[in-house]
Amino acid sequence: MARAQGPEGRHTRGTTGTNRLRRVDRWIAHLPEFRRAPDPLVVDLGYGANGVTTLELAARLRGVRDDVELLGLEIDPERVARAQAQLESTRRGETVFAADARVSFARGGFEIPLAGDRRPAVIRAFNVLRQYDEQDVRGAWDRMTARLAPGGVLVEGTCDEIGRVCSWIDVAASGEPLRFTVSLRLAGLERPSVVAERLPKALIHRNVPGERIHDLLSALDREWDRAAALAPFGPTQRWMAAVAALRASGVPVLGGRARWRLGELTVPWDAVRPS
Repeated sequence: MARAQGPEGRHTRGTTGTNRLRRVDRWIAHLPEFRRAPDPLVVDLGYGANGVTTLELAARLRGVRDDVELLGLEIDPERVARAQAQLESTRRGETVFAADARVSFARGGFEIPLAGDRRPAVIRAFNVLRQYDEQDVRGAWDRMTARLAPGGVLVEGTCDEIGRVCSWIDVAASGEPLRFTVSLRLAGLERPSVVAERLPKALIHRNVPGERIHDLLSALDREWDRAAALAPFGPTQRWMAAVAALRASGVPVLGGRARWRLGELTVPWDAVRPS
């Protein structure tokens, strides 16, 4: 079948904010799919109004692998031109980012245009599928994961405007979802289920009784309430106690205290898979 002309996908709102994606950046930096990749190429798909989040991701990943390379892709040619101007300013030493950062920007969408046979180890697609219908998600995942290197991963999710409430799904190169993660700023957190408003498109309409994601968020809220006695010791201690209790109750919580301390909760996809 001939490839469609031009980038595949729809224009996003273009909302961009400095440090907005810090939580998912931190997640990608620890992923074995990135750390062990023979070619640590990372694609930032749909970076928004300007290239700051791509440059931030490059800086954070460089702390793990100094050979990391970032490609930012956008459908809108004006956004690409704006990001390239930012990159030129960075090359001149006029920004906080390293002048020699291995970053580039281009026009592209779900087809992930790359020269030759090169394939990325990681694709980040954040706040990209929010305006799509739920029935379109699987096709978008399949299109992106088909471009991944063997053993690569797609990290697809969403967050609020300032990056305090985030959630995402890790999808394997096979197209099969692997894990679901919630990441919250714990200071000032009232209830963990606030993330319901920022679930990935594959789950946001499934937060109803009878669905696994609803069960998970309800159980997390209950454990958060039960851990209220720890509130004087700080929200981090309260959160960690809630997550530990959730796992003790039989929920297959992944990771350990080092990840929980960051406000994260990760479960296998089967724990939230839509019915």
